[in-house]
Amino acid sequence: MDVSWEEFGWERLGHGVGRRRLPGWDATVALVAGADGVLLCDTGSTLREGAEIRDMARTLLGRDVTHVALSHPHFDHVLGTAAFPGAEVYGAAGMAALMRHGADAIRSSAVRHGVSEQDAAAAVEALVAPHHEVADALTLDLGGGRRVLLASLGPAHSGHDLVAVVPGSPAVVFCGDLVEESGEPQAGRDAALSRWPDALDRLLALGGEDALYVPGHGAVVDAAFVRAQRDWLAAPHGRA
Repeated sequence: MDVSWEEFGWERLGHGVGRRRLPGWDATVALVAGADGVLLCDTGSTLREGAEIRDMARTLLGRDVTHVALSHPHFDHVLGTAAFPGAEVYGAAGMAALMRHGADAIRSSAVRHGVSEQDAAAAVEALVAPHHEVADALTLDLGGGRRVLLASLGPAHSGHDLVAVVPGSPAVVFCGDLVEESGEPQAGRDAALSRWPDALDRLLALGGEDALYVPGHGAVVDAAFVRAQRDWLAAPHGRA
């Protein structure tokens, strides 16, 4: 069904692999389909947005999402997760406790960035923390030879950064907000700026020189872009 990706506003990145740039904050969500399972990377900023993603996934692939990987615990990447009941949810180690105990901070951030009080409250009330935590790396088998490596590379952009690597020619790497193309890297209170360059070195080692690197926000980039962003973050102005 790959021929339909663009028709529905998704960008095809390979056989059974595509992503959508959501309106508002230009956040990436991505789908990886195997013979037996479907992985969704990130879930949007509200329950409504999550439901729209769920319905588009069903239309594109003819089946439901079975696995969800949350790249980090910021509102625009996690608040749609409850729209995927029955899916196994993965996050970096420590993220589940953070989401359980820090839900009000996630709600406040959403409202501060323009999500309505009602939508933010509803999403936080239904907030789904990861069922499975990745301390180092874990491989998901989606069937039919489709495997996806989940790797914890934080703290960097946040305290809990998870990436997804889809092997292939080329490989596709879903970077979360470790990489941003539509603006400079964003560093909030939970960022670990001194460790971010090392996280990007590890990201490049996982993906390789020829991979497609999919930022949390913005257009698909190459290894040279990731390397340049790594160098910018390592420079004195990047740490300020």
